[in-house]
Amino acid sequence: MSAADDLADLAGELSVIAESLADIALDRLRAATDPDDPDPKAAEALERRVTRARRAVERAIGILDAGDRSEDP
Repeated sequence: MSAADDLADLAGELSVIAESLADIALDRLRAATDPDDPDPKAAEALERRVTRARRAVERAIGILDAGDRSEDP
């Protein structure tokens, strides 16, 4: 297996992580708007943190994918 294949596999794993983070962020956003949630501000703060983490993971995926395109002849 080549380094490019290893990086492609890692990008795929990161995509799964980004999706999981998106699910968590959506859940926290729902909690922040739920009138029965005991601490909607904490849920909103966590949603923002998780969203920032997801965006960072997506940037990493883009960096890994960009390397594949630059190596094409």
